[in-house]
Amino acid sequence: MTSTLLAWLRYLSRICGFETADSFPPGHPYERTRWNGAYFDIASDVKPEQIEHRLCEAIANTPLVFGYITNPTPRMQRMLLEVLEQRMRQNRGRATELALLLVEAYRSPHIREAIPGLRQAIADTEHEEAGERARSVMAFLASTQAPFDVIDMQP
Repeated sequence: MTSTLLAWLRYLSRICGFETADSFPPGHPYERTRWNGAYFDIASDVKPEQIEHRLCEAIANTPLVFGYITNPTPRMQRMLLEVLEQRMRQNRGRATELALLLVEAYRSPHIREAIPGLRQAIADTEHEEAGERARSVMAFLASTQAPFDVIDMQP
């Protein structure tokens, strides 16, 4: 009886938005995507499209929070790539740091590629040191003519 009551209270708490979401709901195309709830205050009753939008806004405002997301969606990756591209164009610091966040994210076999060939470009630098890997990724991004702000279709 108490386990049923606790399960019901947990369900009620989640649908009322009293909990902080740390992943997309089960059955969502990106259900493997996880984030640290301490860095992203998203109520559990927020719709998945709005969740992704909020995470992308957080990445645009503070790109280093990308490191607290596991298996980021292609849209989240493109947001980081957009910030990275701006920093590369303006020769501002920390572009290398952002490229390394992307390299780290691609350690997961479950991440979906935001730009065709990016996974292979990162895999080709597997045995190099971090700085060289970041420069290789930035060189790959500079060589592609793919715009980073394209809206992706849901699978």
